Amino acid sequence: MASTEPAFSLGIEEEYLLVDRDSLDLSPAPEALMERCAAALEGQFSPEFLECQVEIGTKVCRDIGEAREDLKRLRATVAQEAAAFNLAPIAASCHPFSDWRDQQHTRKQRYDSLRDDLAGVVRRLLICGNHVHIGIDDRDRRIDLINQLKYFLPHLLALSCSSPFWQGEDTGLSCYRLTVFDNLPRTGLPPRLEAWGEFERSVSALVELDLIDDATKIWWDLRPSHKFPTIESRICDVSPRMETALTLAALTQSLTRMLWRLSQKNQRWRIYDNFLISENRWRAQRYGIDEGLIDFGANTIQPFSDSIDDILDLIAEDAGILGCTREVEHARTILRDGTSANRQRAVHKGAIEAGQSREDALRAVVRHLIEEYHADL
Repeated sequence: MASTEPAFSLGIEEEYLLVDRDSLDLSPAPEALMERCAAALEGQFSPEFLECQVEIGTKVCRDIGEAREDLKRLRATVAQEAAAFNLAPIAASCHPFSDWRDQQHTRKQRYDSLRDDLAGVVRRLLICGNHVHIGIDDRDRRIDLINQLKYFLPHLLALSCSSPFWQGEDTGLSCYRLTVFDNLPRTGLPPRLEAWGEFERSVSALVELDLIDDATKIWWDLRPSHKFPTIESRICDVSPRMETALTLAALTQSLTRMLWRLSQKNQRWRIYDNFLISENRWRAQRYGIDEGLIDFGANTIQPFSDSIDDILDLIAEDAGILGCTREVEHARTILRDGTSANRQRAVHKGAIEAGQSREDALRAVVRHLIEEYHADL
C-alpha cells in the first residue's frame, strides 16, 4: 500500500559576511545592528561564529513561492539595517581578500566552546554556507532518502559555487569553502545508514562519551536535522543571487520527492559508495559547472549540461506538483550565465585588464558581490 505523501515543506538558511561600504573590508557587526535585525526579524536572525558573519533562516514554507517571499524579506531587511551602519552584506562563501587571522569569534557560549574544542581549525572558518531543509515526518524514511539523495549533492554544489578566492589569491577551485570546512571533524558525505535507530546509536555513543553535546555537532553534507523533522542539505555555497538560492532549494525539494515517488513503485535510486560520490564532489568543488561529472551507470564523464538535462527530466513531474518548475528550470540559466565563481573571476580579470592593481581588482569583486546581493531585491 502506498504511504502517505510527506509534506516536502522547505526552509532555507543562509550565512552572510558584512563588509564596510568604503574599504570593502570585513567588518564586525555592531551590537546595535544585531539588536535591530533581531527585533525586525523575530527569531529568523542570529549571529554566527565570527563577528563579521550573520545568519538568517526562513520560516517553514509550504512551497517555493512562500520561500521566495520570506527570503526576499530577510535579505532586504539585513541589507537595509546594515546600510544604516555603512555596511553591506555579501552572500558569497569566501571574502575575496580578507585574512582569517584578523577576525574575532563571537563571544557566546556555543562559539566559545567551539573555539576551545576545535582550536586552530575553527579559527580559519571564514566561510558561509547555504542550508536547505525538506520536511519528512517519518524518521526511517529520512535515512532512506539521505542514502539516495547524496548521489546528487555534487550536482547541487557545482551550481552553487561562489568561493574561488581566498586571502587575495585565486585558488583555482570554484568552491574553496569546502577545503576549509572539511578540516573540521564529522564533515563530508554522510555514511550509509540502515535506519534511524542506527543514526541515534551513533550519535549517542559520542554524546555519552561527552565528545559532542548533540547531533548539531555532526556537520555532514546531508544530515537528519537535530531540531526539525527534516533532512538538511548543507553542501552548497551561499549564493549572491537570490534566484540561484531558490533554484537550489527547488532542486533539492524536487529530487527528494522524485526519490520518494520511486519508493511508491518499489523502486529506488542505486546507492553508490561514498568513494565514488566523493570523486564527483571533488570535481564540482574544483571545476563547478565547467567540467563534467561522472555518470557511474554509463561509466563516462558526462558534460554538466547533459547531467542537468537528465535531472530536469527526472524531476519534471515532481517540480510540477510542487509548483517550482520555473525555479528548477532556472538551472539552465545558471549554465548559460555561469556560477558566481565564474562571474567573480570575470570581474577580476576585467579589472586587471583595465589596468587596476591586484588589490583594486579584488575590491572590484566585492563591489560586484554587493550589487548581486541587491539585484533580486
